Amino acid sequence: MCGIVALVHKEQVNQLLYDALLLLQHRGQDAAGIATQQDRKFYMYKAKGMVRDVFRTRNMRALPGTCGLGQVRYPTAGSAASEEEAQPFYVNAPFGIIMVHNGNLTNAQALREELAHTDHRHTNTESDSEVLLNVLAHEIARASNGQKLEVDDMFRAVRAVHQRLKGSYAVIAMIAGYGLLAFRDPFGIRPLCLGRNADGAAMLASESVALDGLGVPFERDVAPGEAVFISLDGQVHSEQCAEHPVLNPCLFEYVYLARPDSTMNTISVYQARLKMGETLAKRVVSTVPPDQIDAIIPVPESSRPSAMQLAQKLGIPYREGFVKNRYVGRTFIMPGQSVRKKSVRQKLNAVTSEFKDKNVLLVDDSIVRGTTSKEIVQMARDAGARKVFLASAAPPVRYANVYGIDMPTQQDLVAHGRSVEEIRQLIGCDALIYQDLDALKGVITELNPAIRNVDASCFDGVYVTGDITSNDIERLHQERPKNTETDQAAA
Repeated sequence: MCGIVALVHKEQVNQLLYDALLLLQHRGQDAAGIATQQDRKFYMYKAKGMVRDVFRTRNMRALPGTCGLGQVRYPTAGSAASEEEAQPFYVNAPFGIIMVHNGNLTNAQALREELAHTDHRHTNTESDSEVLLNVLAHEIARASNGQKLEVDDMFRAVRAVHQRLKGSYAVIAMIAGYGLLAFRDPFGIRPLCLGRNADGAAMLASESVALDGLGVPFERDVAPGEAVFISLDGQVHSEQCAEHPVLNPCLFEYVYLARPDSTMNTISVYQARLKMGETLAKRVVSTVPPDQIDAIIPVPESSRPSAMQLAQKLGIPYREGFVKNRYVGRTFIMPGQSVRKKSVRQKLNAVTSEFKDKNVLLVDDSIVRGTTSKEIVQMARDAGARKVFLASAAPPVRYANVYGIDMPTQQDLVAHGRSVEEIRQLIGCDALIYQDLDALKGVITELNPAIRNVDASCFDGVYVTGDITSNDIERLHQERPKNTETDQAAA
């Protein structure tokens, strides 16, 4: 999971890109980078850390230009410790290309060998994004054949890229002297959208909230398999470059990853989470009689809409029982399990009056390892709750994710190989209620009937690209970030 953004404007874009990355910070807190273009020259700065810590005034002054792109990084392959693997990535030939990528290539190792032995291109890191950049650069060189680069050449190159890549990818590349080239994988697993305003500015971003924050009207989502080229004067060209595109967006984006104020694949993330609460209500009633629940309390932040709608459907008081310290990072991307466990109490504090002598239903967006859930249940008991029920707006997470969400191995998933009752005992709650997967899929397909299927692989083990085997999962696990102090899986 990463956040990417790019912009062509009449004014300097450095501050605009910085502001957009702040709005996408939830998609990655490991590293941040910005690159700009002025007079065919690239300027770039990237480093480990959050946006507000990476960029200082001196860095921003060194990023001139009216065209640029940026990324916030959440590593899923390579080395989390290496600043060299922060994005953007750059190659000087052909033309000079800088690129940012959100997603995960499932055939990166095979491509790396092809690049070395067939394409004669060198990669210097373990990042699949550097592999992707070199594949793109090679295909652009072939398509242009040593001549001036035309728009049709770019689209021809993207068609060839689609033929070679497997996995998930939303990509934005800046080509020196030309503009921005963006494309999305043929399954539309990772999000990407386009916006334009009346003064000629054109913008691409992982989520619409970045466009909203900069006052650039949302125009549409980039379609699966589609390529979009934005020239330096703001002209937009697009073409479908995949043979059999089909929209299978990542279900976990709606459950947890995306901001609720974003619109993704024409679906309001907030509305999707409200409907998750409605479908979850049916599951709760079948497990715990509503008259045995005194209050419904969300685990901040992503679960709030689902919890509110659940409370309304059941006619039970909704209460804010946990106060969040906003200056502690999300546990989803905290380093190490021991630090993760400690971070729960640093991050959340219980309001004792909302728990004391009450039966409470806690609502969380998902349960992955179970370590955070166990700690939160104990916090509720320590605050005086008589009974603690726990509901998850997502189904049990039983399988590895290979498309850009750095979840633990299957053996570390609390739901893998366990029944709901066994999970309940491990977490320590009095009742455990999970969302129904078919109902969750129905939420998305109801809100956008054009979506016939979704990537729900972490819930059902069905990988929409159709090329994943158990050996692939083991290999991709080995390619996860190698910094032992940075186990960045969900709690």
